[in-house]
Amino acid sequence: MPHFAKPAEGSWTEHYPELGTGLVSFEDSISPEHYELERAAIFARTWLNVGRVEQLPRKGSYFTKELAVVNTSLIIVKDNDQQIRAFHNVCRHRGNKLVWDDYPGQEAAGTCRQFTCKYHAWRYSLEGEATFVQQEPEFFDFDKSRFGLKSVRCEVWEGFIFVNLDDDAAPLTDYLGKFAEGLAGYPFGEMTEVYKYRAEVGSNWKLYIDAFAEFYHAPILHAKQYVSGESSKLSNFGFEALHYELDGPHGMVSSWGGMAPPKDLNMVKPIERVLRSGNFGAWDRPDIPALDNLPPGLNPARHRAWGLDSYVFFPNFMIVVWAPGWYLTYHYWPTAYNKHIFEGTCYFAPARNATDRLRQELAALTFKEFGLQDCNTLEATQTMLESRAITEFPLNDQEILLRHLHKQATDFVAGYQAESRNG
Repeated sequence: MPHFAKPAEGSWTEHYPELGTGLVSFEDSISPEHYELERAAIFARTWLNVGRVEQLPRKGSYFTKELAVVNTSLIIVKDNDQQIRAFHNVCRHRGNKLVWDDYPGQEAAGTCRQFTCKYHAWRYSLEGEATFVQQEPEFFDFDKSRFGLKSVRCEVWEGFIFVNLDDDAAPLTDYLGKFAEGLAGYPFGEMTEVYKYRAEVGSNWKLYIDAFAEFYHAPILHAKQYVSGESSKLSNFGFEALHYELDGPHGMVSSWGGMAPPKDLNMVKPIERVLRSGNFGAWDRPDIPALDNLPPGLNPARHRAWGLDSYVFFPNFMIVVWAPGWYLTYHYWPTAYNKHIFEGTCYFAPARNATDRLRQELAALTFKEFGLQDCNTLEATQTMLESRAITEFPLNDQEILLRHLHKQATDFVAGYQAESRNG
């Protein structure tokens, strides 16, 4: 395995002295009390990605997003002026959930001219205005213009739709910082072939981010995904990344490319040789001109062996950009201190033929298998952390983003508590 240059301090972690290098507690992942504070300190005050603009192709297109962590459901809609808006999914009459299909707890999507409550048929425009009240004269001193849908801050960056429940929060681009600036211009909008996986995971939301924020585990946990000879090499030599970087609450890791395509075809399984695809995506890059001139933020080490950049946008959104010309997103939606919903989404350029389709399906299914292996491990981790038999743990230099994530979570909570004490 190649060795890559580290900062002058000698390690990536020491390059950020505020992180320290001591043992780390995961109490923030097993404490119900801490989780309740996170809900208010983090998820009710930061920008949360809820989808992409391609989900709203025309005026009247909408989808709902269930956000159990902040006790609400949102409607995301494209209005008559093609503006994307977000509203709390609640009727102003008696508090019924406004938009849902057969089951109130499931997310819904569709197209409409207006929203109509199933309970008493109150109606709302795409802009959130109350347009019809059943038997309006029966109400007292009533002005329906005062009873439109409650709006939520909504902004878009590079086609990604974000919401924020805090009206006083800084603008989205300010919050996303230098990593978003460095990714601007990547052809996200041209990769519209989507494969999406969703799973309920019995672990704290941060523990799954931990799993995808380091590749130190990959040669061991995912060893059987490789042919036996290659698996042995990876296990013996371990892993090092090209580059790590932190910016405010966010972090990124840049890695070498692995097997897209491999130097030796015998390194990968027969189906990967036949289809020229695998976990790293299709080996042949799609015909998208923008991929010939990547944004400056990608491959910060400028290494010829670059294969992917993985970004953690705090609190719960990750983007993984792959050198072969596709990308992944991960979302981690807490439902309890020890449970969350994981969403993994693969984005490819539209398939031109059946071979392209098979290549994409192989990449997406391989990703699913990797994700299942991580899920299973995390549920075991959660149960043993909760035993509190051991309360502090060592992290190595390849786990810098884990150290950073847990520090951010505890710092946000501490800041919120200080504000509450000071009134």
